[in-house]
Amino acid sequence: MMRSMFSGVSGLRAHQTRMDVIGNNVANVNTIGFKSGRVTFQEVFSQTLRGSGAPDSATGRGGTNPMQVGLGIGVGAVDTIVTRGSLQRTDNPTDLSVEGEGYFIVKGGNADLYRFTRAGNFGVDKLGNLVTANGMNVYGWQDYGGKASTDGSYVFDTEKPIEPINLYSDIYNKNKKMIAAKATTDAVLAGNLDSSKIPLGSSVASSSAQFSVPLTVYDSLGNDYKINIDFWKYNASGITASGASGGTDWYWSISASGVTTSSANGYLLFDTTGQVVSGASGYELKPSIQITPASSVGTEPIKVTLDFAKLTMYSADSSVKPTNVNGYSTGGLVTFNIGSDGILTGIYSNGQQQPLGMIALASFENPSGLQKVGENMFVPTTNSGDFKKGVKAGSEGVGTMNPGTLEMSNVDLSREFTDMIVTQRGFQANSRIITTSDEMLQELVNLKR
Repeated sequence: MMRSMFSGVSGLRAHQTRMDVIGNNVANVNTIGFKSGRVTFQEVFSQTLRGSGAPDSATGRGGTNPMQVGLGIGVGAVDTIVTRGSLQRTDNPTDLSVEGEGYFIVKGGNADLYRFTRAGNFGVDKLGNLVTANGMNVYGWQDYGGKASTDGSYVFDTEKPIEPINLYSDIYNKNKKMIAAKATTDAVLAGNLDSSKIPLGSSVASSSAQFSVPLTVYDSLGNDYKINIDFWKYNASGITASGASGGTDWYWSISASGVTTSSANGYLLFDTTGQVVSGASGYELKPSIQITPASSVGTEPIKVTLDFAKLTMYSADSSVKPTNVNGYSTGGLVTFNIGSDGILTGIYSNGQQQPLGMIALASFENPSGLQKVGENMFVPTTNSGDFKKGVKAGSEGVGTMNPGTLEMSNVDLSREFTDMIVTQRGFQANSRIITTSDEMLQELVNLKR
């Protein structure tokens, strides 16, 4: 009878542990990135009353099975269920979830250990650090070498050690709250020059332009300059300025105020079908001009290559305009977004974009072996596998990032309530074992009366 009572006690303890885990799961049903727990039981040592006996063929006696009495129940394991939780759409630019395997890498300071989390409710502090809700730095890379790949994407050096991500400055890009200006180097023009215009011949220098195209160019400091590309029809079909026959010349020249220009004029030749002629002697389709600002500005001359290859000459209104002009002024950081590859891209007031960093992910051979340390954080254990290095999202077995969403708890309430009922019944049954054993002991004591 004492064995049954102690078995009942072990059952109460085990079912209480299971209820503790269920209670914690239910309490965290809305905790971001929470991974639920599961308790499994196992029997404990059994007392052997009689061992097994082998059958004896000589005597014809059969074998006997061992006679054992179990001594109760124990908690076999409390597992962490690492299945992915459902997603909640937030549209907050700093909220992230991971599509697949992988953990965000965070750290609470230089002296702290790396911690790992599936909760991507990040924010930006006043210094520009990307941080968790409790102020831990989010880690990744910030060195992309200032260059984009051939397809226009940015390539970060993911072989370098990870470091805290700062949106405002870093040692590679300096001040990222501003984007440096870029001087104009190329200007592509396209459109039509009206063939019905009266040719002016040698009087173009003293006549108003028959058509002007405004163009804005920038110096290396971000100052903008308004210039005009003026056009005159030089002659009718026949003899051109270069002495060739069978085409029409147009003369172009740059006019501007506050700057000086050089190599800023020339001729264009159109054939009898209205197409600009390429490679004709004395006619440049891609001439280079130089614009020199005043010396007080403190910048170097602007060297711009004009591209006239897309011009036509038909009997229609003149419509030439710049279609692709590079260069821009300085710009301030307005907002940013995060891509599925983890790259944070800053958007600036001048319309330009620049990468601000790339968020790294961590993977483990056995994610279930990670140890919970509170605040939605995990640390590695001897059974989870070591953290070796950060990896780029979408590579080396980790998933991609889903910006503007958060991964919710993976707790299944229907399962938890069912387990709660089963656990409650198990606890009640074990308590009945104790009370019944107590009554039997009482009857034993009463035998002496």
